[in-house]
Amino acid sequence: MVKLSQNVEAAYEVESTYGSPPGSNLYHLGLLDTFDPRQVERSVTPVASLGQSTDPHHAKGPLGVTVPLKVACNGTGWKQLIGRAIGESTISAYKHGNKLTTSVDSLAILAKETGGDFTLVTGVVPNEVTLTADYTTGGYITCEATCTGYYTLDDNPSGGDANDANFNGFLGDDYSGVTFPGMPSDEPLLPTDMSVKVGLAASTKGLSVDGPFGSYVEVGEKYLVGYGSNGSPDNQLDTDGIIEFADKNLTTLSGLIDGDDNWGSSVLGSGGDELSKNILKGIYQTADSNDDDADLTNTGNANLYVATDADGTGMTTEFTNLKTVSLKIANNNTAIAGRATGDDGSVKWLLNNAISRGKSDVTLDLTMTADDETYYDLYHAGTNIPLIRLDFGTHGSIALTNGTITAFSRPLSPGGEIVDTMSIKFRGAGDYKNFSAYAISSSLTLTPS
Repeated sequence: MVKLSQNVEAAYEVESTYGSPPGSNLYHLGLLDTFDPRQVERSVTPVASLGQSTDPHHAKGPLGVTVPLKVACNGTGWKQLIGRAIGESTISAYKHGNKLTTSVDSLAILAKETGGDFTLVTGVVPNEVTLTADYTTGGYITCEATCTGYYTLDDNPSGGDANDANFNGFLGDDYSGVTFPGMPSDEPLLPTDMSVKVGLAASTKGLSVDGPFGSYVEVGEKYLVGYGSNGSPDNQLDTDGIIEFADKNLTTLSGLIDGDDNWGSSVLGSGGDELSKNILKGIYQTADSNDDDADLTNTGNANLYVATDADGTGMTTEFTNLKTVSLKIANNNTAIAGRATGDDGSVKWLLNNAISRGKSDVTLDLTMTADDETYYDLYHAGTNIPLIRLDFGTHGSIALTNGTITAFSRPLSPGGEIVDTMSIKFRGAGDYKNFSAYAISSSLTLTPS
């Protein structure tokens, strides 16, 4: 009997230590499109010798594990891949892909074939993740990830009960007593479940925020967090330093800030009715560096502007007549080879013994039926797009800040449809510390938290 891909399921577990899963709880990865938990490469160097008809020795190099993944956007697996490509951030006890980080977050993935046979891959780190929606062909939204792995092993490599998810040897991880989860019950997201909205201008509407000496605020897709001079959330701001946007407008948000000790805020322009989640994502200094007290009169206030549509009424402009949408997060991670000692005392030479996070590139590629000259004019003039949001409704949203159109084409063909193709890169907003971390921000809660 020929084995079918539909006979394979995969589950994941969040690792607190790279390459070492706790072996306690599994969550279904989702509907698999592409998956290979046994993609292992080993460099082998032939060692030649005089008088031999062939090479008498082969020098075995480091073992490299790569994990190609492509899943439907249902369940929690796709959020884990995107969230970890962005970077795991803990806010208000919940983990989110809130902003780009320098840390490396990993998963363990357990593959199960119908009838038995388990394969475990530990230290799975997304290096490049692409979210794709095609409005022309049908089908669901997919999340494709190119990942590296620490090590991979089949169950029962050195005796014991066969096919019980008890991994002996180098990896001493036992999943035999852990229930393999059922398939997600929710339907995969369709392209029509996602809207792509854009704020084409940063208007004079927004907030002016003032805080104590050395303070600053971080504005993400879901939260505004106020930090004190020690770099920790200031509990003088809304008890824990964290304000969730939800459906708050600028007037409501300003009142919350203004009502807290040592913090103040005022609405800029006439934007009191604007939704606070449309503030440009970034990191902003909220106090003059020379201000040595907590008064609210210094001139170092942070001006937080909102992104609006063309008429300034709100971020309601949508990309119309979309054909394809592709969001790519490329982290340019660096693999660090090293000597690793396993649970059984054996020694391995692993290509991905450690992973160093690299520079992230965030790119949104769009194709759509040509409508007008709006985006060509922005491209030609070199004007930034303040904010783009991929909204998945109850499943959360992803915000992209300060986009530069890096490529634009509109080929013409006789009697054919005119199609715009555009590529946009993002770099965040703000004036303090690593504000480019908010080139991308999400409200996706990473379950488990």
